[in-house]
Amino acid sequence: MNTKQDTGLLILRVSIALTMLVYGITKLIFGIDFIKSLLNQHGIPSFIAYGVYIGEILAPILIVIGYRTKLVGLVFAINCLVAIIMVQLPYLFKLNEFGGWAIGPIFIYMMFGITLFFTGAGKHALSTNNKWD
Repeated sequence: MNTKQDTGLLILRVSIALTMLVYGITKLIFGIDFIKSLLNQHGIPSFIAYGVYIGEILAPILIVIGYRTKLVGLVFAINCLVAIIMVQLPYLFKLNEFGGWAIGPIFIYMMFGITLFFTGAGKHALSTNNKWD
C-alpha cells in the first residue's frame, strides 16, 4: 500500500471511530437500560447489553490507535449489525426527514467495520505485524 492510501485509512479510522465513540460515551453516561429492555423483549439475558461498551468504546479506541484493527473492525461491524436488527430494522425501507436512508449512518458504520476487516489499519498504526492488524 502506498503512503496516500495509508494516510487515507488513518483519516478514515480516526474520523469514523471517534464519531462512534460519542455513542459509547453517551451510553456510559446515561446507561444502557434501553438496550437491556430490548434484549429482554427478545428473551436474551440483559447482561449481554454490556457488550455495547466493547463495540462502541473499546473497539473505536483500538481502531483509532490501530491495534488488531482487522479483528476489532469485525467486532465493530457486528455491533452495528446487532443495532440494525434490534433497533433499526423497522426503518430498513424508510427515508428520514431529510430524504436520506433512515438507517444510513449505522449502515455506513457497519460497512466501515467490514472494510477494516479486509484492509487493516495501514502502516500508520500501533501494530502492523499481526495477522489481525
